[in-house]
Amino acid sequence: MEKRGMWSSRVTFILAAVGSAVGLGNAWRFPGLAAKHGGGTFLVVYLFAMLAMGIPLLMMEIAIARKFRKGAIESMRGIGKKWEPVGWAATSNAFVIVCYYSVVFAWVILMFVNSWQFAGMTHDNEAASGLFMNLTESTAAIEGSSIPGVVLLCLLVAWGLIFFCIRNGAKSVGKVVKFTVFAPVILLVIMAIKGCTMPGAMDGIKILFVPDISAFSDATLWVDAIGQVFYSLSIMMAIMFAYGSYVGDDADIAADAMIIAFSDMAISVLSGVVMFSTMGGTGMLDQITASGIGTAFFVYPQAIVNLTDIGWFNAVFGAVFYLMLITLAIDSAFSIVEGISASVADKFHLKPKTVTIAVCAISGLISIVFVTQAGLAWLDIVDNWANSVNLIIVGVLECIAIGWTFNLRKVLKEVNRNAKRFVTPYWWFAGSIKFIAPVLLAGMFVWNMVTLFVKNGGSYGGYPIWAQIVAGWAVSVLVFVSGFIAKLVVNKKKKEGFIEDEVVWEDD
Repeated sequence: MEKRGMWSSRVTFILAAVGSAVGLGNAWRFPGLAAKHGGGTFLVVYLFAMLAMGIPLLMMEIAIARKFRKGAIESMRGIGKKWEPVGWAATSNAFVIVCYYSVVFAWVILMFVNSWQFAGMTHDNEAASGLFMNLTESTAAIEGSSIPGVVLLCLLVAWGLIFFCIRNGAKSVGKVVKFTVFAPVILLVIMAIKGCTMPGAMDGIKILFVPDISAFSDATLWVDAIGQVFYSLSIMMAIMFAYGSYVGDDADIAADAMIIAFSDMAISVLSGVVMFSTMGGTGMLDQITASGIGTAFFVYPQAIVNLTDIGWFNAVFGAVFYLMLITLAIDSAFSIVEGISASVADKFHLKPKTVTIAVCAISGLISIVFVTQAGLAWLDIVDNWANSVNLIIVGVLECIAIGWTFNLRKVLKEVNRNAKRFVTPYWWFAGSIKFIAPVLLAGMFVWNMVTLFVKNGGSYGGYPIWAQIVAGWAVSVLVFVSGFIAKLVVNKKKKEGFIEDEVVWEDD
């Protein structure tokens, strides 16, 4: 291992990147959006968005990070000093996301531990759908501050697992992903086999794969498909900069990015097969929702208790389902922490493990807010702004910085440095980063703002306006001013002898 830490092999890097990209959104949001938009129709648009935007952006971040051997903050500074705040915004938003993502991880652990309760709920939809709310004591509103002990314990377990996986950076991640990437695939295959053998399952599979031509004209289909690609690949979150900075000089980034992206899509489709076959087999196809949390914690439990008349079998299937979600969640959770840790450690010349401990401790304390009785509501607000506002703006700014103020041919040369079977063409790479990606992302942002202010009167989810300001707009402001605050800290440290690294793109 070098001082910085490097992936032990090409396979390890690919597994780590796939593990980061494949998360809970693949298992529940992808099938939900597919159900919302006519199944096969959504798959076609998703594939288009993956090729037009997702893969080039993924290549871009990995290549730049490998060239600079730096995380997001310093990599963006290498593109141009004025763009460093964009790296800070990506890192800060990742910090916000991991604070609540860790709680969703804890909830999945909670449901796994309590899967035995499904044994006594055969065909009792009301009891099954209410299990999550009973366990978390959630009010689903901005009210209630008590913390259920069992949920807090699951949160501690979640953070313990995250730190254990990431404690030694690339070295420990490389060991963990060899299990956590394959485990959910095996579990998904098991559930898909069960789902496809149920009467009525093929009705669901048909909906998933057969396009509805009339649905292509729906603007929300395009917004949702583009958004799912963008959110799913772990780009614009400082993660791929961190992972890319550990990639060896002999890596074929062009091919690796294709493998990562299509593996992510394949697992999403497999998740869709599980969801559609199981819901079809239990006569609940009309119950699939685009809300991931709604699907996983309210709808799917109903399907579990209607699988068979054998209570214990249903409980075992439920345990397998939530174990699958655990193995999906953990990779994404620790990859976010690694993205943050690598960025901050590089910027301030700190030991990565020290930063990792600090990130886990601070975000762990903040995450307690989301396990209170009002936690579900707070999480919904923060998640909406982190993804619908922050992440999209970061994406647009990255595209402008790299596509319009830097020599994009240099980045493409790094992408293709070791390309053998597939050489990324300039027209595709530049067309995506300079035009297609920023236009699509800007369009998404406008769509989200029109929906919020015109359609919904400036209010989200019916929550109090003060709560939306505190957990939404205020958090977004902090994310985008974080870079300027950091600059003040750096200037103060310079007076004490701190010397910033010179980050320069050196031509070969």
